[in-house]
Amino acid sequence: MPCMLLRDGQVCVPGPDGPVVARTPNSSAFDPFDVVDRLAANYSILYVVDLDGIEHGQPQLDYLQELSRDMTLWVDGGVRVADQAIDILVAGARRAVLSSAYLRGPRELRRAWRLSTELAFELELAANGQLVTADDGWAASGPEELAGLVRSAGPDHLILSPRERDPDWSLVARIAAGGPTWVDGSFEPGESSHLAAAGASGGIFHISELLTRWDETPTVDPSTTS
Repeated sequence: MPCMLLRDGQVCVPGPDGPVVARTPNSSAFDPFDVVDRLAANYSILYVVDLDGIEHGQPQLDYLQELSRDMTLWVDGGVRVADQAIDILVAGARRAVLSSAYLRGPRELRRAWRLSTELAFELELAANGQLVTADDGWAASGPEELAGLVRSAGPDHLILSPRERDPDWSLVARIAAGGPTWVDGSFEPGESSHLAAAGASGGIFHISELLTRWDETPTVDPSTTS
């Protein structure tokens, strides 16, 4: 599943100090609608990381509405409370992604599930392998315990997101044994052997490499670093 970062209507890619705007050699930004059109030719689902929602609590609902007309979207918009997930779904997302890094505890998880079943849940892991959590309600749990808690509350589709480290494939396999599990990582689209061996449903990858294969190659604009 390709992952597109979106900030203020512009396509971004990972940079050394955070997401940066992807630019062509002539310094123009990539049009997100053109990017989605090209991705839709080869992929059925797009994972959108809405940086405005994550960084400022203001998801780009107008853009999500337009993009969802051309491709099925899973959207991580930094949902803190249940109502924000519904806003993302109403805008056209197929699934709203809740994350241990932003959601304010199990109560909001249960509230969101009562409002809609079109949810996925991200377990974000720091470089040391510990869960990244936004609320003390998650803090006592390890990734396997939290996976069980989330699935018992309702959402079955989980995303394991290790940051600044390779995935722990034995952990992936244990979590995948309980239900559909996706891995957000730095691997390339063709490197599916680990995913298959662990029983994962699939992998989520950034589109930086895909952009370089297209007609114009993106470069980093230093003025747009986070």
